[in-house]
Amino acid sequence: MNPCDYLLESFSVAVKAADPLHVLPQHLPDPPKGRTLVVGAGKAAAAMALTVENFWPVSAHLEGLVITRYGHKLPTRRISVIEAGHPVPDINGERASRQILSAVGALRSEDLLLCLWSGGGSSLLALPIAGVSLQELKDLTQQLLRCGASIQEINTVRKHLSAIQGGKLAAACKAPILALIISDVTGDEVTHIASGPCSPDPTTLSDALAVLDRYGLNVSEVVTRIFLTSDSLAETLKPGSSVFNNVENRIIANAHQSLIASQNYFQSVNLNTLILGDTVTGESREIAKSYAALVREICFHPQSIKTPIVLLSGGETTVTIKGDGRGGRNSEFLLSLLIELGGLERVYALACDTDGIDGTENNAGAFITPDSLVRAGKLGLNAASFLLNNDAYTFFEHLNNLVITGPTYTNVNDYRAIIVT
Repeated sequence: MNPCDYLLESFSVAVKAADPLHVLPQHLPDPPKGRTLVVGAGKAAAAMALTVENFWPVSAHLEGLVITRYGHKLPTRRISVIEAGHPVPDINGERASRQILSAVGALRSEDLLLCLWSGGGSSLLALPIAGVSLQELKDLTQQLLRCGASIQEINTVRKHLSAIQGGKLAAACKAPILALIISDVTGDEVTHIASGPCSPDPTTLSDALAVLDRYGLNVSEVVTRIFLTSDSLAETLKPGSSVFNNVENRIIANAHQSLIASQNYFQSVNLNTLILGDTVTGESREIAKSYAALVREICFHPQSIKTPIVLLSGGETTVTIKGDGRGGRNSEFLLSLLIELGGLERVYALACDTDGIDGTENNAGAFITPDSLVRAGKLGLNAASFLLNNDAYTFFEHLNNLVITGPTYTNVNDYRAIIVT
């Protein structure tokens, strides 16, 4: 196998390590005396629901509703699946979220609420608080996505405009709650995964207002007024609340597990590895500059780190959109890395999102080879111009270096692998 084959196979291994079919069954509880209601939201929600169905006792009660992104529906039998808007919420998400909240409110103490949360759940659980319209939520979400805010900052705002997130779903439930979670956020903070429908939220209305001020976002007078008051409908449930006495939030897959699986794969083909962390954040193009500096150090001073070696990392970088091109944070990272390496030999790299969707495009990410910059030049492609226009997708499309997997039905965020031979 050549280095590109190793990179692509390692990505498949990383994704498989977070596949609900492999990670969820061992976490399923025994059926309760009463009813079991399954609810969920996220890009992995349908796959998680299908797995629950496949491993749940046939004779035991099971019903429910989960929300997933368009194109991610799977053929479930006992749990309904609704597709809705992501990353910008839509009416389908609002209607389904209202159904979920109503169904949860009807549970009794002898029942069980089994929640299935994964990345993408924040936009899919689109149920604004009273006084806030769905359109206002959509407009604000679009601004947050474009300004370079972190997922934690985005969710701090969204939770305080939600009637179901920030612990509010747990507050509506009289039954015990078990939330099984596939983490797509750095640090695996459950309050930020699907914006924490069943977890306490340490952030406040003033924190949400600070995010809006930090990025100079334009919001309606209604939203501003909500954030300036101590409105109990908008404030989230805090740590220490008795609401969470009978709630368990359990992480069943995360970026670290996928990096370990990838590391084991590379070691099986006799390649040394170095994991640089699973919580990498920051502007994609700037993070790439740091990685390029490390790669040059390895190439020019091999006594520091023995080659061949694979540098692995995960996390969630961000992109501040200033151009009108196409692309996501992983392809932008890779284009910036390619420019910084300047045609350096012996270096191959891949950057992909484990959900199979880089930004809003149809690719998971892309890969580069030592001759990528030369090939681009022969095609008349100026890499710096494409980066300036946030158009990494088009650049790698011309090189035929996009990685297209289709939906993976999971999400543990970014996966990056750099081979220095």
